[in-house]
Amino acid sequence: MIGIVSYGAYIPKYRIKTEKIAEVWGEDSDRITKGLGIIEKSVPNVDEDASTLAVEAARIALKRADIDPQEIDAIFVGSESHPYAVKPTSTIVAEAIGATPHMTAADLEFACKAGTAGIQICLGLVKSGMARYGVAIGSDTSQGRPGDALEYSASAGAGAYIIGQKNLVAEINGTYSFTTDTPDFWRRPGQDYPSHGGRFTGEPAYFKHVGSAARGMMERMNTSIEDYDYFVFHQPNAKFPLRLAKKMGIPKEKVTPGLLTPYIGNTYSGAIMVALSNVLDQAKPGARILVSSFGSGAGSDAFDITVTDRIEEVRNRGTKVKEFIDNKEYLSYGKYVKHRRKLKM
Repeated sequence: MIGIVSYGAYIPKYRIKTEKIAEVWGEDSDRITKGLGIIEKSVPNVDEDASTLAVEAARIALKRADIDPQEIDAIFVGSESHPYAVKPTSTIVAEAIGATPHMTAADLEFACKAGTAGIQICLGLVKSGMARYGVAIGSDTSQGRPGDALEYSASAGAGAYIIGQKNLVAEINGTYSFTTDTPDFWRRPGQDYPSHGGRFTGEPAYFKHVGSAARGMMERMNTSIEDYDYFVFHQPNAKFPLRLAKKMGIPKEKVTPGLLTPYIGNTYSGAIMVALSNVLDQAKPGARILVSSFGSGAGSDAFDITVTDRIEEVRNRGTKVKEFIDNKEYLSYGKYVKHRRKLKM
């Protein structure tokens, strides 16, 4: 079998409440909070970026695993906010965790699903024998134009997964993808903030792709909703995953353990990776998980995962997602602007 050898997630400790953002722009804070289902979001420190978040998540994954970093033969980092336009984030991570230079590494970009694309690449490399272990990371310090709807949700976080064939904490039984050219979200070169299609990002983009990937995964595995204990969907806000679950007939209690957006916002490439980490932090051996990511542009990657007995031993070796969520310090809007460097000189 091939699957997850270890995992780790990192969330910055700083937060800003959505009501504080709404106050600045004269918006109805109750309407914003209820509309998005987001109470507060994470904010990176002034010295944090997608690379530092990725390093922290990878270090936690390594701490949980019984492997030598010199055995890692591939690292892929997916992000919308790589700190360099030309210079890979993946090599920074490789150096920081002590990986062998005799490896392949690359940065990935597919909006919010670049991390799950990395998992699929690692699965292929490990299965073919080209890599002993591969590391897939989704990390973002996502952007939102001041006053735009995205400012209430765009946040920061990272998740890292070590993929291999031995000592698995979770077996990946299969994967399935659904991809089309749907321009719901974009950012051109040189632009500081992305643009989006408003309501268009829902029906023809998110719901079509995440739902199609999830249904396709179940059809390929010959399974039904009843066969799964958890469903982890991409979460640009707190409403979309629950609305999709309702449309598919999935009980709410199978979705909420992985729904973190209300407390940390949308971590973009980190969203599905951190959410799955939170589920692994609490899932019992034998639990079955269906994951369906989403990247604007647009595409979704789905995974059928079964948790193994080893999870009980491994997850207590590293900081859990809930610990990061509970460890927080609130910022004023002014300090938030400073942290996110929104003032342009």
